[in-house]
Amino acid sequence: MSIRHTTVLAAMLLLGTAPFAQAADKPTDPQIAHIAYTAGVIDVETAKLAIEKSKNKEVVDFANDMVRDHEAVNVQALDLVKKLKVTPEDNATSKALTKAAAEERAKLAKLDGAAFDKAYVDNEVAYHKQVNGALETLLIPSAQNAELKSLLETGLKIFQGHEQHAEHVAGTLK
Repeated sequence: MSIRHTTVLAAMLLLGTAPFAQAADKPTDPQIAHIAYTAGVIDVETAKLAIEKSKNKEVVDFANDMVRDHEAVNVQALDLVKKLKVTPEDNATSKALTKAAAEERAKLAKLDGAAFDKAYVDNEVAYHKQVNGALETLLIPSAQNAELKSLLETGLKIFQGHEQHAEHVAGTLK
C-alpha cells in the first residue's frame, strides 16, 4: 500500500466511511479520546523515525516539533481523561489506524536520504489534512463533554499549523 493509499485508508477510518469502522456515525467520548490519542502517538512514532533517519536539518527540525507538540497534547488528553474519570475505549478505528501506521513506518524505514525525506514529509502533509478533517467533521462535533471538545479544538489549531509547516517543508524538498 502506498503512502497515499495508507493515508486515504486512515482518513476513511477516521471519517467512519470504511465498512468495518465501528466508531462510524457518532463515536462516544471514550472512543474519541482513544482515536485522538492514537493519532498523536502515530505521529510521534513516525517523527522519531524521521529524527533517526533524516540528515536534512529542516526535516529533523519539523520531526522534533511533531514529537514535542503531539506528546504535549497527548499529556493534556491523558490528564483530562483522568480528571473526568473516563477510560479511553479502544475501537476499530484506533486499531486500523495503528495497523496502517505500522505498515507505513515499515515502508519508510526501507527508504534513505532524499527519498525518505520526501516520503516522510508528503505523508505528514496528507496525514495532517486527514486528521484535521476528521477533527472538524466528526470528532469535535461528536464530542459531548465540553472540556474534551475544547481540547480537540485546541489540537485542531495546532495541527492546522503542522499541516502548513509540513507543506512548507515539502516545498523545499526536491
